[in-house]
Amino acid sequence: MALFGNKKKNYALALDIGTEFVKALIFRIDDGGASVIGSGRQRQKLSDMQGGRVTDIAGVIANCEKALDQAAEEAGVAPQQCVVGIAGELVKGTTTTVHYQRPSPKSKVTVSELKAIISEVQQKAFEKTRSNLAWETGYAEIDVRLVNSAVVDVKIDGYKVTNPVGFQGRDISVGIFNAFAPVVHLGALQTITEGLGLDLLGVVAEPYAVARSMGMEESVEFSAIFIDVGGGTTDIAVVRNGGVEGTKMFAIGGRVFSKRLANDFGLSFQEAEKLKINYSKGELEKSQAEKVKKAFTGDCQTWAAGIQLGLEEFTGSDLLPSKILLCGGGSMLPDIKEILEDSDWTEDLPFAKKPKVNFIRPRDVANVLDETEELSDPQDVTPMALANMAIDLAGTPSVITGAMDKIVGGLKE
Repeated sequence: MALFGNKKKNYALALDIGTEFVKALIFRIDDGGASVIGSGRQRQKLSDMQGGRVTDIAGVIANCEKALDQAAEEAGVAPQQCVVGIAGELVKGTTTTVHYQRPSPKSKVTVSELKAIISEVQQKAFEKTRSNLAWETGYAEIDVRLVNSAVVDVKIDGYKVTNPVGFQGRDISVGIFNAFAPVVHLGALQTITEGLGLDLLGVVAEPYAVARSMGMEESVEFSAIFIDVGGGTTDIAVVRNGGVEGTKMFAIGGRVFSKRLANDFGLSFQEAEKLKINYSKGELEKSQAEKVKKAFTGDCQTWAAGIQLGLEEFTGSDLLPSKILLCGGGSMLPDIKEILEDSDWTEDLPFAKKPKVNFIRPRDVANVLDETEELSDPQDVTPMALANMAIDLAGTPSVITGAMDKIVGGLKE
């Protein structure tokens, strides 16, 4: 992280290795913000990625090189340090909260006491995730690693604090968001960055990055459901009261709709993809648009059922946020927003009122400025969100982050 000093302008890149496209952004970090100065995009082959997972490392490396070359040519620099996003059904993100009763409430909370609490939270989260993945995959000893971790909520005797060190009190509750992924997926990303000759600054769970991209730390009352519809997966993140409660992913994305058109209309995948894009832009004749819409009906209902199933894990005793924020290339299909707004998928979920659906635009991403003026689509949000995460990764850790870094290091090895 030494490249990120205060004396000179420093550069890094964000790599969003999506099922449909590799997206690369080169950005400059200064004064607590990031400025995008170059971008590149390269379409992946059908055999390169499946459901957010790398299936052909050499193919993905070649695509990344093309996207990086485009970005470097525009930016005039080729940074070595990168932040890479990870997605896929087996990437698990959840917030675990531990309540701890202090034996000496009048003594001040120390760093070592805080470390002990965080260590307990992390161990619980690790074991729970490993057992969940074992149940889902049928492999009893699936090897998982911590991807990223953040303290989202700290309370002392019910009073919310940002750093508990030095406070007095009896009851401490600490909520920590952790994202875990199978080592086979992380290893593939590390092999790709090594093949590209890059220094990996961090791997970040993409739904977590998107949720953090809205500057929600500034408001403890911010609550929303983030839905990122990619080519191979749909990622969900639930944010309550300014903290990420958890993430969920399932393997239905834009490719499913393209394959539907290919099957129903006897087209190649490339032709079907082009038809889908023209439909999304409203460029088809009315009769053809109606046929496409009808073809999508069943898949849209299946996709909405996936959203419903994913959100059921976050019901608990609290109401779900009534704000839904959409992004990702797949979200540009008009039927996606329509089914979220018009169908009855919310009836069995604890919403106080019918949720309102809006798109996140690249300009909404906190702390990241697009100097290229080329990033305007919902599919550009995720790589910009990764750039936003790089600001934190490159910064000076706070007391609580520093304490946690030492503990979680063991889970990443």
